[in-house]
This record gives sequence, C-alpha cells and structure tokens, in this order.
Amino acid sequence: MPAPAPPVDAPTLEYYLAASARSPIALRLVLGHLLRALRKAAGIEAEAAGRFIRGSEAKISRMERALVTCKHDDVMDLLTLYGVTDRPALARFAEIVRLSRQPGWWHRFDGVLPDWCGKLIGLQEAASTIRTYEVQLVPGLLQTAAYTEALVRQAYPHAPQEEVNDRVKLRATRQNVLARQDPPHLWAILDEAVLHRPMGGEQVMRDQVRHLMTMAQLGHVTVQIAPFNRPGCIAAGFPITHLRFDLPALPDIVYLEQLRDAEYLDKPEETQHYRGVLDGLAQSALSPQDSLDLLEYTLS
Repeated sequence: MPAPAPPVDAPTLEYYLAASARSPIALRLVLGHLLRALRKAAGIEAEAAGRFIRGSEAKISRMERALVTCKHDDVMDLLTLYGVTDRPALARFAEIVRLSRQPGWWHRFDGVLPDWCGKLIGLQEAASTIRTYEVQLVPGLLQTAAYTEALVRQAYPHAPQEEVNDRVKLRATRQNVLARQDPPHLWAILDEAVLHRPMGGEQVMRDQVRHLMTMAQLGHVTVQIAPFNRPGCIAAGFPITHLRFDLPALPDIVYLEQLRDAEYLDKPEETQHYRGVLDGLAQSALSPQDSLDLLEYTLS
C-alpha cells in the first residue's frame, strides 16, 4: 500500500479559490495540477488511480490536464486514495470542483464563439501578464468596436446583423478584463504593417490609432511597434500570445491561433522558447515612448 500523500494545506486551497474563482478554466487547471501532485506524492500510477474510480489511465490524464470537467465523486474518491483526510481541505476541494464546473460568462456567446477560443478567454481572465505579438491586426483586447465590426464583416460577409452585433459585443466584453480593479498587465507588440492596413476605412483606423494611444498610457498596458526597418522584428511571422499566472499551480501557456483552430502549449521548453521570441521582439521594437510618437505621427 503506497504511503499517503502529505496533507493539502486548506489556506493554500483557499488562496487558489480566491485567486482563480473568476475563471472556471483556471480552476480546472489548478484542480488538475493538484490531483497530479497528490498522486505523484502518494506514489500511485495513473492506471491504478483510474481503476480506483472505475475509469482508465486516459481518464486520469484528461482530468489532470484539465481536458474535461471533473466530477465531484471522482475527485473525492481520488483524494481518499491519495490520503487526503483533512475536512477543511476536502471542503475546499469540493468548492473548487463546483466552481470549475460552472460555465464562464462567454458561454452565452456560444453561437458565435469557436470551441477552441473559450479556453483563451478563461485563461486571460486568470492571467497576471498577457504578452501578445500581432502581425496583421490590432490585438483583440485593444480594438475599437468599429474596428472589430469591420473585421467581422470581412470575415463573415454574409452574416446577419444580429450575428455581427453578437461578435462585436463578445469582443467588447472580453476587454472588460483590462478595466477591472486588478487587471492583468497587457504587453502588446504590433508589427508596423498593422498601422498601414486601413481596416474599416480611414476614419475607423484613425479612431483605432487614437484608442491605441489612450490604452498605451495606462499603467498596466504596454504597446510597442515593430518597425519595418529593424531586421530583428521579423523573428516571428505569426501571432503569439504568452500568458503568465500568479498562481504557482498554473504553468505559463502559449496560445497560437490558426485559421480554424488553435494550439495551447504548456511544456516549459515550448513556452520558454516563445517567451524568448517575444523578448527578442521587444528588444528590437521601438520603445513604448517611441511607439507612442509613431502612433501620433501616423495621425498627422
């Protein structure tokens, strides 16, 4: 019989609850991380854990990687197997499971939200730092409503007005993460090409540039422009989003969006590589102040 896992500290679980309660996605990741750590500490193989809950090794893997929402009974049975008996800790785990099963606010936009995009929204809600590099378009968190509408109409030329409105509202609601009391730090690097692509026409683009200038002067938003004349600014020819969390249970995550799908990377060697790419772009790009000056120059 394997040695029982060390008891989970109830105050630590309370911290996880408070820090990630706004994002069911983050809570699923936290829960999966904790279950894996407890299983490893107890010296129990995933196959044995799967049999204990009348499942399989694959089911344990999906639970630990937050690919599924965990059931209360499965989690409680696993905690028993792993030697967790502290009542306050068990109560906190039960609350984590309950909240992790709640739908995020974005689910009310299911009709216009791709399945793979909901996870990104939940991660952004929980992130402490969001670093993004965009090659062609203004990052979604910094778009004006008119700019977003122009994008939507180009991508979905036959969409009815109601669908267009829903897509614009979804993007605007996502931006609330930057207006809350404890917002993440958004660090956005934009290829200069973004400024020369008049999405929606000249006036829409001018208003968008003014909005970028306004946002760039907030304490928690950094905007840098990667100009055409600096070779180091072509290190990546595709968008990259890197998310970092204050929660020690959550690893860095890199989001790579494709035409009809997206990839989420969480292996340290992968996320460190893309973090290095972003560091190189930031060093090669214009400074935040010089970027502001360039934005202002485009309006003259």
